[in-house]
Amino acid sequence: MTATNAPLAMDAAAIGRATKRIAHEITERNADVANLALIGIVRRGVRLAERLANLLRSEKGISIPVGTLDISSYRDDDRAVNSGPQVLGRDIPFSLDGRNVILVDDVLYTGRTVRAALDAIADLGRPNSVQLAVLVDRGERELPIRADFVGKNIHAPVGQRVFVRLEEVDGVDAVVMGEPRQQAV
Repeated sequence: MTATNAPLAMDAAAIGRATKRIAHEITERNADVANLALIGIVRRGVRLAERLANLLRSEKGISIPVGTLDISSYRDDDRAVNSGPQVLGRDIPFSLDGRNVILVDDVLYTGRTVRAALDAIADLGRPNSVQLAVLVDRGERELPIRADFVGKNIHAPVGQRVFVRLEEVDGVDAVVMGEPRQQAV
């Protein structure tokens, strides 16, 4: 968890502005908003996807479908030996085929979560395109993955985490820098 005096990187107003800007950039890049679908990565990516869908509905008057994806077992850094990947949880009540999918997550860091989500999406259908929207990009990638839409770039000191807190999950909207990760002895 984070310390009570953890540095605040974004407050509720900044998160609201960033989310609105991302929604606007999505419509600028995707003229056919009726062909869009949003897929949020569990947990906070789902809430951000829902917020973006509401903003797009307000701006364009079109309901954009939102799906959820839990890619835990697709992760290559946490897979048990001899177990194949499975989508643990998904609620995607629409076809991905031919759609422009916006994959939504809270923090982009190493790129491994996004890589796992791309694998899961490939197993679920054949979208026309997949674009990535993140609230925070903290850099330091291990894989050649970049976001198409970024709320804010944040540099966190080595060993520190960036925590996105959302009202729907945590009771507050904030992005904070977390305690350094404990090293195994």
